[in-house]
Amino acid sequence: MAAFRAALELGADAIELDVRLSSDGVPMVHHNWYIDEAATVPIYGLTSLQLRNEKVTDPRAEISGRHPIPTLDDVLNEFAGKISLEIELKGPEPEASPRLASALRDFRRDWGSFEITSFHPTLLTAIRELCPDVATAYLFPLSEAWMHLDVVAHAALHGARLAKADAVHLSPDQLSDEVAATIRMGGVEVHAHAVNDRAALELAARLGVPWICSDAPEQALAFRGGLG
Repeated sequence: MAAFRAALELGADAIELDVRLSSDGVPMVHHNWYIDEAATVPIYGLTSLQLRNEKVTDPRAEISGRHPIPTLDDVLNEFAGKISLEIELKGPEPEASPRLASALRDFRRDWGSFEITSFHPTLLTAIRELCPDVATAYLFPLSEAWMHLDVVAHAALHGARLAKADAVHLSPDQLSDEVAATIRMGGVEVHAHAVNDRAALELAARLGVPWICSDAPEQALAFRGGLG
Protein backbone atom coordinates (compact mmCIF):
# COMPACT_ATOMS: atom_id res chain seq x y z
CA MET A 1 0.00 0.00 0.00
CA ALA A 2 2.92 2.34 0.72
CA ALA A 3 4.22 1.80 -2.83
CA PHE A 4 0.79 2.48 -4.31
CA ARG A 5 0.50 5.71 -2.32
CA ALA A 6 3.94 6.73 -3.55
CA ALA A 7 2.88 6.07 -7.16
CA LEU A 8 -0.24 8.21 -6.71
CA GLU A 9 1.83 11.04 -5.23
CA LEU A 10 4.36 10.73 -8.05
CA GLY A 11 1.65 11.22 -10.65
CA ALA A 12 1.72 7.77 -12.22
CA ASP A 13 -1.21 6.89 -14.47
CA ALA A 14 -1.78 3.49 -12.90
CA ILE A 15 -0.55 0.95 -10.40
CA GLU A 16 -0.02 -2.75 -11.12
CA LEU A 17 -0.86 -5.36 -8.51
CA ASP A 18 -1.07 -9.13 -8.28
CA VAL A 19 -3.99 -11.04 -6.78
CA ARG A 20 -3.86 -14.51 -5.21
CA LEU A 21 -6.58 -16.33 -3.29
CA SER A 22 -6.15 -17.17 0.39
CA SER A 23 -7.26 -20.55 1.69
CA ASP A 24 -10.67 -19.04 2.49
CA GLY A 25 -11.03 -17.58 -1.00
CA VAL A 26 -10.25 -13.93 -0.27
CA PRO A 27 -8.37 -12.06 -3.03
CA MET A 28 -5.07 -10.97 -1.47
CA VAL A 29 -2.53 -8.62 -3.04
CA HIS A 30 0.86 -10.32 -3.19
CA HIS A 31 3.23 -11.16 -6.03
CA ASN A 32 4.93 -14.40 -4.98
CA TRP A 33 3.57 -17.85 -4.11
CA TYR A 34 5.07 -17.45 -0.62
CA ILE A 35 5.10 -14.44 1.70
CA ASP A 36 8.89 -14.35 1.56
CA GLU A 37 11.86 -16.64 1.03
CA ALA A 38 11.69 -17.97 4.58
CA ALA A 39 8.03 -19.01 4.39
CA THR A 40 7.09 -22.69 4.34
CA VAL A 41 3.36 -22.32 3.65
CA PRO A 42 2.22 -20.67 0.39
CA ILE A 43 -0.37 -17.90 0.15
CA TYR A 44 -3.12 -20.36 -0.79
CA GLY A 45 -2.45 -22.34 2.39
CA LEU A 46 -3.13 -19.44 4.74
CA THR A 47 -6.39 -17.72 5.67
CA SER A 48 -6.97 -14.07 4.92
CA LEU A 49 -6.75 -13.31 8.65
CA GLN A 50 -3.39 -15.05 8.90
CA LEU A 51 -2.13 -13.16 5.88
CA ARG A 52 -3.35 -9.80 7.17
CA ASN A 53 -1.40 -10.44 10.37
CA GLU A 54 1.80 -11.05 8.40
CA LYS A 55 4.25 -8.28 7.57
CA VAL A 56 6.50 -8.02 4.53
CA THR A 57 9.62 -5.95 3.95
CA ASP A 58 10.04 -4.04 0.73
CA PRO A 59 13.61 -4.35 -0.57
CA ARG A 60 13.64 -0.77 -1.84
CA ALA A 61 15.15 1.68 0.57
CA GLU A 62 12.61 4.40 -0.20
CA ILE A 63 9.78 2.22 1.16
CA SER A 64 11.26 1.06 4.43
CA GLY A 65 9.66 -0.86 7.25
CA ARG A 66 7.38 -3.88 7.44
CA HIS A 67 3.98 -3.75 5.79
CA PRO A 68 0.78 -5.81 6.08
CA ILE A 69 -0.49 -7.79 3.10
CA PRO A 70 -3.62 -6.01 1.84
CA THR A 71 -6.77 -7.53 0.44
CA LEU A 72 -7.98 -6.49 -2.98
CA ASP A 73 -10.86 -4.73 -1.22
CA ASP A 74 -8.31 -2.62 0.70
CA VAL A 75 -6.77 -1.47 -2.57
CA LEU A 76 -10.08 -0.83 -4.32
CA ASN A 77 -11.49 1.13 -1.39
CA GLU A 78 -8.47 3.43 -1.25
CA PHE A 79 -7.44 3.80 -4.89
CA ALA A 80 -10.36 3.05 -7.24
CA GLY A 81 -11.34 6.25 -9.01
CA LYS A 82 -8.09 7.98 -8.03
CA ILE A 83 -5.66 6.09 -10.28
CA SER A 84 -6.04 3.37 -12.89
CA LEU A 85 -5.48 -0.19 -11.73
CA GLU A 86 -3.84 -3.03 -13.62
CA ILE A 87 -4.84 -6.16 -11.71
CA GLU A 88 -2.96 -9.35 -12.53
CA LEU A 89 -5.00 -12.41 -11.70
CA LYS A 90 -2.39 -14.97 -10.69
CA GLY A 91 -4.74 -17.93 -10.34
CA PRO A 92 -4.57 -20.77 -11.16
CA GLU A 93 -7.78 -21.60 -9.29
CA PRO A 94 -10.96 -21.44 -11.43
CA GLU A 95 -12.60 -19.61 -8.50
CA ALA A 96 -10.19 -16.69 -8.93
CA SER A 97 -12.23 -15.01 -11.66
CA PRO A 98 -15.61 -15.00 -9.90
CA ARG A 99 -13.94 -13.85 -6.66
CA LEU A 100 -12.32 -10.95 -8.49
CA ALA A 101 -15.54 -10.12 -10.32
CA SER A 102 -17.42 -10.05 -7.02
CA ALA A 103 -14.94 -7.53 -5.63
CA LEU A 104 -15.23 -5.35 -8.74
CA ARG A 105 -19.02 -5.18 -8.77
CA ASP A 106 -19.13 -2.49 -6.08
CA PHE A 107 -16.83 -0.34 -8.22
CA ARG A 108 -18.72 -0.51 -11.51
CA ARG A 109 -18.40 3.26 -11.94
CA ASP A 110 -14.60 2.80 -12.14
CA TRP A 111 -14.52 -0.15 -14.55
CA GLY A 112 -13.21 2.10 -17.31
CA SER A 113 -9.99 2.61 -15.34
CA PHE A 114 -9.29 -1.09 -14.71
CA GLU A 115 -7.34 -3.59 -16.78
CA ILE A 116 -7.34 -7.24 -15.73
CA THR A 117 -4.36 -9.30 -16.85
CA SER A 118 -3.35 -12.94 -16.53
CA PHE A 119 -1.11 -15.63 -17.99
CA HIS A 120 -4.18 -17.91 -17.91
CA PRO A 121 -6.52 -17.30 -20.87
CA THR A 122 -9.43 -19.14 -19.24
CA LEU A 123 -9.39 -16.77 -16.26
CA LEU A 124 -9.65 -13.81 -18.63
CA THR A 125 -12.52 -15.33 -20.62
CA ALA A 126 -14.38 -15.78 -17.34
CA ILE A 127 -13.77 -12.14 -16.41
CA ARG A 128 -15.03 -11.11 -19.85
CA GLU A 129 -18.29 -12.92 -19.18
CA LEU A 130 -18.67 -11.66 -15.60
CA CYS A 131 -17.50 -8.06 -16.14
CA PRO A 132 -17.93 -7.41 -19.87
CA ASP A 133 -17.04 -3.72 -19.68
CA VAL A 134 -13.67 -4.23 -17.97
CA ALA A 135 -10.61 -4.26 -20.23
CA THR A 136 -8.52 -7.44 -20.23
CA ALA A 137 -5.02 -8.22 -21.46
CA TYR A 138 -3.24 -11.54 -21.94
CA LEU A 139 0.25 -11.76 -20.44
CA PHE A 140 2.45 -13.53 -22.96
CA PRO A 141 5.25 -15.53 -21.32
CA LEU A 142 8.90 -14.63 -21.82
CA SER A 143 10.32 -16.09 -25.02
CA GLU A 144 12.22 -19.34 -25.02
CA ALA A 145 15.69 -19.31 -26.60
CA TRP A 146 14.51 -20.91 -29.87
CA MET A 147 11.65 -18.47 -30.44
CA HIS A 148 11.94 -15.96 -33.26
CA LEU A 149 9.72 -12.92 -33.38
CA ASP A 150 7.43 -14.41 -36.02
CA VAL A 151 6.45 -17.15 -33.56
CA VAL A 152 6.11 -14.60 -30.76
CA ALA A 153 3.69 -12.53 -32.83
CA HIS A 154 1.61 -15.56 -33.87
CA ALA A 155 1.45 -17.13 -30.41
CA ALA A 156 0.79 -13.82 -28.63
CA LEU A 157 -2.03 -12.88 -31.00
CA HIS A 158 -3.81 -16.19 -30.75
CA GLY A 159 -3.26 -16.47 -27.01
CA ALA A 160 -5.02 -13.12 -26.68
CA ARG A 161 -7.78 -14.30 -29.01
CA LEU A 162 -8.28 -17.43 -26.91
CA ALA A 163 -8.56 -15.19 -23.86
CA LYS A 164 -10.96 -12.85 -25.71
CA ALA A 165 -8.64 -10.10 -24.50
CA ASP A 166 -8.42 -6.53 -25.73
CA ALA A 167 -4.62 -6.51 -25.64
CA VAL A 168 -1.54 -8.65 -25.12
CA HIS A 169 1.42 -7.68 -22.93
CA LEU A 170 4.90 -8.27 -24.35
CA SER A 171 8.37 -7.52 -23.04
CA PRO A 172 10.63 -5.12 -25.00
CA ASP A 173 12.72 -7.95 -26.48
CA GLN A 174 9.52 -9.38 -27.99
CA LEU A 175 8.55 -6.15 -29.73
CA SER A 176 9.22 -5.01 -33.28
CA ASP A 177 7.37 -3.21 -36.05
CA GLU A 178 6.38 -6.56 -37.56
CA VAL A 179 5.20 -8.01 -34.25
CA ALA A 180 3.06 -4.97 -33.48
CA ALA A 181 1.60 -4.92 -37.00
CA THR A 182 0.75 -8.64 -36.98
CA ILE A 183 -1.01 -8.47 -33.61
CA ARG A 184 -2.93 -5.30 -34.44
CA MET A 185 -4.04 -6.72 -37.80
CA GLY A 186 -5.57 -9.54 -35.77
CA GLY A 187 -7.69 -7.09 -33.81
CA VAL A 188 -5.63 -7.06 -30.60
CA GLU A 189 -3.75 -4.08 -29.13
CA VAL A 190 -0.13 -4.29 -27.96
CA HIS A 191 0.87 -3.38 -24.41
CA ALA A 192 4.33 -3.74 -22.86
CA HIS A 193 5.80 -4.62 -19.49
CA ALA A 194 9.32 -4.35 -18.05
CA VAL A 195 9.87 -1.10 -19.95
CA ASN A 196 12.71 -0.19 -17.64
CA ASP A 197 15.32 1.68 -19.66
CA ARG A 198 15.48 4.42 -22.26
CA ALA A 199 15.90 2.06 -25.19
CA ALA A 200 12.72 0.20 -24.21
CA LEU A 201 10.85 3.49 -23.72
CA GLU A 202 11.95 4.72 -27.15
CA LEU A 203 10.85 1.44 -28.76
CA ALA A 204 7.43 1.54 -27.09
CA ALA A 205 6.96 5.17 -28.12
CA ARG A 206 8.00 4.48 -31.72
CA LEU A 207 5.53 1.58 -31.95
CA GLY A 208 2.72 3.66 -30.45
CA VAL A 209 2.22 1.31 -27.50
CA PRO A 210 -0.56 2.96 -25.47
CA TRP A 211 0.03 1.19 -22.14
CA ILE A 212 3.34 0.28 -20.54
CA CYS A 213 4.44 -1.05 -17.17
CA SER A 214 7.75 0.12 -15.73
CA ASP A 215 9.73 -0.55 -12.58
CA ALA A 216 11.19 2.94 -13.03
CA PRO A 217 8.15 5.23 -13.08
CA GLU A 218 10.14 8.43 -12.54
CA GLN A 219 12.18 7.70 -15.67
CA ALA A 220 9.06 6.79 -17.67
CA LEU A 221 7.22 9.96 -16.65
CA ALA A 222 10.25 12.13 -17.45
CA PHE A 223 10.60 10.43 -20.85
CA ARG A 224 6.95 10.98 -21.68
CA GLY A 225 7.21 14.60 -20.57
CA GLY A 226 10.00 15.10 -23.07
CA LEU A 227 7.97 13.75 -25.99
CA GLY A 228 5.84 16.86 -26.20
